[in-house]
Amino acid sequence: MKKYCYGICLVISITINILLSIYIYAGGEKNQEISHRLSLTWTEKAAAEAEAVAAISCSGHGRAFLEGLIYDGQPVCECYDCYGGADCSELSPDCAADADSGDPIFLEPFWMQTAADSSVLIPGWHRMSYQYNDDYTLMSTELEYYIRKLHSIVGNAITQGRYMVFGVGSSQLLTAALYALSSENSSSPSNVLATIPYYPMYKGQTVLFNSENFEFGGDTNSWQSNNSTSNMDVIEFVTSPNNPDGELKQSVLGGKTIYDHAYFWPHFTPIPGPSDHDLMIFTLSKLTGHAGARFGWAIIKDKDVYDKLLNYITVADLGISKDTQLRVLKLLKVAIEEDGKPLFEYSYNTMRDRWDRLTSIFSKSTRFSIQDRHPLHCNFYNETRLPSPAYAWVKCEREEDQDCSAVLEAGKIKGRGGSVFSADNRFTRLSLIKSQDDFEMLMLRLTELVSLEDRNIETM
Repeated sequence: MKKYCYGICLVISITINILLSIYIYAGGEKNQEISHRLSLTWTEKAAAEAEAVAAISCSGHGRAFLEGLIYDGQPVCECYDCYGGADCSELSPDCAADADSGDPIFLEPFWMQTAADSSVLIPGWHRMSYQYNDDYTLMSTELEYYIRKLHSIVGNAITQGRYMVFGVGSSQLLTAALYALSSENSSSPSNVLATIPYYPMYKGQTVLFNSENFEFGGDTNSWQSNNSTSNMDVIEFVTSPNNPDGELKQSVLGGKTIYDHAYFWPHFTPIPGPSDHDLMIFTLSKLTGHAGARFGWAIIKDKDVYDKLLNYITVADLGISKDTQLRVLKLLKVAIEEDGKPLFEYSYNTMRDRWDRLTSIFSKSTRFSIQDRHPLHCNFYNETRLPSPAYAWVKCEREEDQDCSAVLEAGKIKGRGGSVFSADNRFTRLSLIKSQDDFEMLMLRLTELVSLEDRNIETM
């Protein structure tokens, strides 16, 4: 009888195990999916709202946003320049090409293609504290790790053994760096210098803050010819690649220097080697295109300078938004996928194609010229390439064209005049990093303007 009972128990046990195995291996994946779907509670509404807004096409000439304008309870399309109408389908035939701002919208299509990997949903209770609880700092340790990893992959900056500070874009870090490097002797403030043509924010911020510790001294070369650096405290801004002309620059004076590396990425310039300077500043906006995120970082060699710079950020803002840091982390995880190849191939190909088309137009002109570009070996791609700067630095060659910006504006092209960069007004900066619609309009207006040269010759 006992043997009979043992036999029944064995059969039942085997049957249960077989059924359990079938459940796990045949239906487990489906059941896990159902369980996962049922667990999506508070995220469902937020995700549905985001998907609904993203599905509004705006005819491909604009975007709708969750926090944008609402009409009749529905998000409204925000149209790109030259387009209008409820769905941005109406092109204004007389619209001027706006090539003034450095808004890096050219990368928008890449992020739309990687929406599933680059999107982030932020809960209402996310990081409500000023600090991160793991080490009581204002900076995400994980984000810092990914920034360092990105630089290692691209090979554009030495980060090992260096300190890092986050800022509200590179703009805040520029002033923080001045504060950290400036003289503490108010009777002899530090002279802040930059080489013409230079980014106007250097002068603008220095004058605005009106500090007792530093003052703007103008062009580096002019200042050097009239002064001795041996007994004067000087801070030099070096933008490399330069804004507006895209040239790789080095310090003129070789003293205290702030290297602004906003454009030192493979889509704008070949990377000949890692930057290894005492203070280097980078920004997310020209790396991924997310100018609106307002995020930048400084890489610092000296501990005392690091402490001062960090103190400035802490006193000014108590750190950077935790929501911003989460979003940037998500973006950088996508940026380094496959060692950065998808992002940089897309961005470089876009910029290269734009420069090819731009160069073709200017090659037909004797009235206008653009800066020369020289090939360099790029360590990231392991090949020699031409730079593809963010901006065209246009020169009006005719003697009578004293104001190049006005000449272009008469041809329905909005640029940024040379005097903004403390240069001659024979020069004008044209932005090449806006949306594809903006670039196409710029190509149209430039083609029209250059074609007038042939007509003028025929009538002479």
